[in-house]
Amino acid sequence: MTCINRRDLGLLALRVGTGAVLMAHGTQKLFGWFGGGGLDGTAKAMEAMGFRPGKQSALAAGLGEAGGGALLALGLATPAAGAAAAGAMAGAVAVHAPAGFFAQSGGYEYPAFLGFTAAALGLAGAGRYSLDHAGGHVLDADWTVPVAFLGSALAAAAVVGKRARDRADEDAA
Repeated sequence: MTCINRRDLGLLALRVGTGAVLMAHGTQKLFGWFGGGGLDGTAKAMEAMGFRPGKQSALAAGLGEAGGGALLALGLATPAAGAAAAGAMAGAVAVHAPAGFFAQSGGYEYPAFLGFTAAALGLAGAGRYSLDHAGGHVLDADWTVPVAFLGSALAAAAVVGKRARDRADEDAA
């Protein structure tokens, strides 16, 4: 029998890969890294997409992606990390949904995939090769899973719903 657990190694690879992608997108929004607009540029873009107030929306999206991604990669507070990243991706899905599913036509395929992957990691747990495991699972106890996902779902529904109402009001005016 080998001392390396394939399941835990797979979770590590998935966490690090997904977390790195989310961190890159979040740091674009927060700091302008990797060709991003930074907080001010992202705030303007968020306003144009119907997320108001733009600066707070940009900060929340950037923190959900960068913070959630960093925590996923580390395997720390994994349920909260997965829920936060999935919630941020719900907002991105709402923006891309009118273009259909496939990414090549501007659709929601990519943010949906990132959101489902983050959610799956939050539900499955980080595995043995993680800070959660090293810390005795203090930040990913069983009760944190429903609390994190319920909180994230409620927040995402509120944000996406407000955006839809604001856009409907603008169209009616």
